[in-house]
Amino acid sequence: MKKVLLIRHAKSSWDFDNEDFDRPLNDRGHKNAPEMAKRLLQQDIDIDAFISSPALRAYSTAEYFAKAYDFKLKKIITIPALYHASPEVFYTVIEEMDDEIKTVAIFSHNPGITDFANQQTQTSIDNLPTCGIFAIKSECKDWRAYRSSEKSLWFFDYPKSVS
Repeated sequence: MKKVLLIRHAKSSWDFDNEDFDRPLNDRGHKNAPEMAKRLLQQDIDIDAFISSPALRAYSTAEYFAKAYDFKLKKIITIPALYHASPEVFYTVIEEMDDEIKTVAIFSHNPGITDFANQQTQTSIDNLPTCGIFAIKSECKDWRAYRSSEKSLWFFDYPKSVS
């Protein structure tokens, strides 16, 4: 079994002095990201790999989660194609992962991350909220088989959800 955690970047600033790619997290983002990372850690979920869009808001969110997991920041994998990625990009990223990875956290952006999440299971969401986690279990044994594998919603969590 393989597990995918789709994590949308935390709330970002609309500082128009920066290009979209360079927008930082805002105060709420800096609050929510460590809280959501802690919530995930409290579920005893092991994460083998952290993969992120290199955009500042996505990478900063990934850093908060990696720190909570005592994962070396330099081991966060950045994939430029995850910046405003289409669902096809997510499939490609997943299918190219090392099969020793059992659980992966992927940090990216809307609308692509919501579109991809909606293709994975019978559960459909209108929007993956900022710093939301859409978690999927796949019956595949290797990542190359992920696309055609039987998948189910593991859980869906976001900062404003009632725990």
